[in-house]
Amino acid sequence: MPIPKEYTRGLGSRQYTVPIQILSCYCKIWWLDAELTCGQTRPLVFTQGHSVCNRSFFPCFDTPAVKSTYTATVRVPDGVTVLMSASRTAYSKQDRVFQFSMEYPVPAYLVALVAGDLQHVDIGPRSRVWAEPCILTCAVSKLGGSVEHWLNVAEDLFGPYLWGRYDIVFLPPSFPIVAMENPCLTFIISSILESREFLLIDVIHEIAHGWFGNAVTNATWEEMWLSEGLATYAQRRITTKAYGEAFTCLETVFRLDALHRQMCLLGDNNPVSKLQVKFEPGINPSSLMNLFTYEKGFCFVSYLSQLCGDVKRFDSFLRAYIEQFKFSSVVAQDLLNLFLGFFPELKESCVAQREGESNLCDLWASEPPDPAAISNFNLSSWSTFQTVLFLDRLLDRSPLSHEVMGQLSGCYSAQLDEMNAEVQIRWLQIVVRNSFYPDLPRIRGFLHKHTSRMYTVPLYEDLCAGVMKCFAAEVFYQTQARLHPNLRRTLHQILFQTSALPTNTGSDPSLLPPTPPSPRPIPRSHPGPADPPTTGTITLRDVNVSA
Repeated sequence: MPIPKEYTRGLGSRQYTVPIQILSCYCKIWWLDAELTCGQTRPLVFTQGHSVCNRSFFPCFDTPAVKSTYTATVRVPDGVTVLMSASRTAYSKQDRVFQFSMEYPVPAYLVALVAGDLQHVDIGPRSRVWAEPCILTCAVSKLGGSVEHWLNVAEDLFGPYLWGRYDIVFLPPSFPIVAMENPCLTFIISSILESREFLLIDVIHEIAHGWFGNAVTNATWEEMWLSEGLATYAQRRITTKAYGEAFTCLETVFRLDALHRQMCLLGDNNPVSKLQVKFEPGINPSSLMNLFTYEKGFCFVSYLSQLCGDVKRFDSFLRAYIEQFKFSSVVAQDLLNLFLGFFPELKESCVAQREGESNLCDLWASEPPDPAAISNFNLSSWSTFQTVLFLDRLLDRSPLSHEVMGQLSGCYSAQLDEMNAEVQIRWLQIVVRNSFYPDLPRIRGFLHKHTSRMYTVPLYEDLCAGVMKCFAAEVFYQTQARLHPNLRRTLHQILFQTSALPTNTGSDPSLLPPTPPSPRPIPRSHPGPADPPTTGTITLRDVNVSA
């Protein structure tokens, strides 16, 4: 920070400390006590800058239109490792001082820090996995040598990777989103390790951000699709090259299916459904992050690709787009002007797997279901995306009859118990929305195991919208000590329709209301489906937000 000469004359070289006070309610630096980490041995801290949270981390122009380089010096206690979204340039073991430098201009929201008991394993010539020791082996085994392969495919499509290293750090379940594309160091929630296919998609999506979002950034939050829509398109080009069209088509159908449900819920004319959202003063841009940003953006980019008639020519256009605008911020018109210049002929002319899931859903929705026909479908041989599509179809068809729910549970509950959390939560939401009491122990076990916002909030919303609110309160009181305070406050508000939970409870459950006597669900005299929840069918799980 330059200081006028008249104030420094005769003082020589000096350092000045500028104190900054930030109210805790606005601070987005996440301090986790040891019991909230994966290993539960040491505390951990991380930052989450997207969209406009880093103004509580350091003084900045907190807008994607402004980019700058930066350096950072961080001093930590013994036994703590610091990582940042930048290159580490120096480290003093004696002083426990880490120094970092980002040589390329980035917007403020891409500055990130994490510090804790972190160890690493190299998984490629320019990649390593960082995590707490207790989950490091699992994380490495899930990624293996895939990351370098994905980077090479992306470079073949869109040009050189610009950021040097591509490291990944797995964070505790308190991480508020699924993944964040911080340059040099992707942040990912450890909960996603259960599902190989979702992990694969999320990592590839963050790799795609190295070109679309990080190198070329949307200048305004009203056009977030320039980052997320292009990154989603690039992600699917990478998976098509790496895993084939069938894999990409199934994943795309799964996401577009969720988009369709959100459009039905919100309506076609809802302001947030527009590709270019009107940004009102006082609105947090993070509230505009939804499936429209990703999937409607993807659809528009796909439309441009189809207009030019050759996907490889469109790849060449995207390489030219990156080359022209790298390390700058753009608006949609910049993209369109370059597109029409690249394809002048357009300016002059003015420009099978899905059937299986649908068929099985139709069989179950029939009254009564046909056991012989259903026996032809084996979920254990399906991919994750096929299974979640099937369960989403059943969720849309709910309420189902008690007979159908009983047969569904008999056929699939044991199989689903062995599957990942993305599959299990869908089945448990079906259980809740149909008031199927025999599977309540599975819900209890799931909520005791999973403390991530992405899994807890959707289930609690459904439980409280139906007839199982007492059961939800019981589980909440049993698990609250292991929940992050912010998540605990959110669930308390869902349960009791109030935000009156004390803000300084820390991890002490004694400061919360006393545990009520364990309620025993009272079955109805004529068991049947519950009334559909009032909260709608779209939740954070559907969005699976990777920033």
